[in-house]
Amino acid sequence: MADINNHEHIDHEKVIDVVENLIETCRDGQKGFLQAAENVKDPQLRAFFNEHSLERGQFAGDLENEVIHLGKHDPEREGTASAAVHRGWIDLKAALGAGDAAILSSVESGEDNAKKQYDEALQEKLPVNIRGIIERQAQRVRAVHDQVRDMRDKKKAA
Repeated sequence: MADINNHEHIDHEKVIDVVENLIETCRDGQKGFLQAAENVKDPQLRAFFNEHSLERGQFAGDLENEVIHLGKHDPEREGTASAAVHRGWIDLKAALGAGDAAILSSVESGEDNAKKQYDEALQEKLPVNIRGIIERQAQRVRAVHDQVRDMRDKKKAA
């Protein structure tokens, strides 16, 4: 069994692809949270969404630095063709104007996708330092997803 932490067995091109996919996921989340913040009525929700938009921007920046350390000096900042699908955040546009509960549902759907992207990334062979960053970010993504889900359920019950 090959040691997962042995750099000789890690495909750097694959690692760059995995990290760039997460950069794209973070940028989508950043934009989605910002759109949500601009369209909710509840000022506490607005602050929550703005905070997490900034956090996702920070996550993307941290990951971009890792791609640069891996030797790619111009990391994909906007994402690849799959960003056109806008990963689960696309239904946010449909929810805008439909009220805070609908926006929360849409944000939760985007967060479901972010969780999935992080879980898939963690299945890959990654250098220890990058795995650590991704694991920390994944914990935050899961926590935010659960907060959004709970807020959505409260709004639906109200």
